Amino acid sequence: MEFEHMADNGIVDFGNLHRIGRTMKKAMSGEEITVGMIGGSITQGSLSSTPKTCYAYLVYEWWVRRFPGSKVHYVNAGIGGTSSHFGAARVVEDLLVRQPDFAITEFSVNDSNTPFFKETYEGLIRRILTHEAEPGVLILNNVFYKDGTNAQEMHNEVGAFYGLPMVSIKDSLYRLVEAGEILKENITPDDLHPNDAGHKLVADIVTHMLDRIYEKVIKEEIDKEYILPKETLTANRFEDSLRLNNRNSQPAAKGFEIDKAAQEKITDIFRNGWNAGRIGDTISFEVEAGNIAVQYKKTVKRQAPVATVIVDKDMENQIVLDANFEEDWGDCLYLQNLLTGGEKKKHTLDITITQADEKSNLDFYLVSIIISDR
Repeated sequence: MEFEHMADNGIVDFGNLHRIGRTMKKAMSGEEITVGMIGGSITQGSLSSTPKTCYAYLVYEWWVRRFPGSKVHYVNAGIGGTSSHFGAARVVEDLLVRQPDFAITEFSVNDSNTPFFKETYEGLIRRILTHEAEPGVLILNNVFYKDGTNAQEMHNEVGAFYGLPMVSIKDSLYRLVEAGEILKENITPDDLHPNDAGHKLVADIVTHMLDRIYEKVIKEEIDKEYILPKETLTANRFEDSLRLNNRNSQPAAKGFEIDKAAQEKITDIFRNGWNAGRIGDTISFEVEAGNIAVQYKKTVKRQAPVATVIVDKDMENQIVLDANFEEDWGDCLYLQNLLTGGEKKKHTLDITITQADEKSNLDFYLVSIIISDR
């Protein structure tokens, strides 16, 4: 299959091109622009040999080459092992504070193809679209190469509803893998994360879409305005997501200690939280929201402490937070739902260490509480 045909297959929809077209015209006139990406480990650049050989940087380089008279700034807000649930809570501080003109969202292999993640993804998309920078947004659907699994059905429903351009690696590169025209071991060592060759192919498919958009801009074939839908596709309970950590909250604590180490970059993920390691150590929050989740560190080391969380003093329905990670690829920033679709009122959370191994000298690390539907 010729590359252009494969890349054309990856174009799900052009959507409304007003915002991206405006960004390209801005760059044509020599103004500075900022391009950014938010997503999981593929966006972060996992398994690329250098930060400059991942798809995100290669797409940034397309903007640099296409518009040599413009200074183009680059923001990579990829964090491995994270979903759009977390993305909606962090997009402002990790991406939007940089005032991007163009943004790619990439969570299709971290989200599940379920209504829950359709709603969290809509929250992320609306948060970007309603930002004062009014960035143009492109949806990228990566894929598990072993079986074609991803969340693009749910994500693309959101994209279609908001009139966004969408690119699918499942409908393009993966089809060649499925047909045996490309050996997956040549582009991904683990059936998920691309190597340098795989990242380049992903970038080439995205930039093929950008080339097509550029042609439309030159021909004045883009929309004259973008109007954000007044209605929402889902209940939209995650657009107002807020992340509570030790920088913006002061919970009552006995035994849990504030982590005062500086966070060097956004991928330095186990920062700004609280540590505890003794049975009986407790930390308590009071929050007002309909959705509540807890983020904590799951580690491959043994034996890590185990905690329980009690919501609204409901002792009969305690939720276990086991810091021992069953996978072997590394420590995980784990996000556990505590309350979804609950009553929008004040709720209490009491987290207590219930198991700890003194010989292991490991702590339970509470990263943050994420609330929404406030």
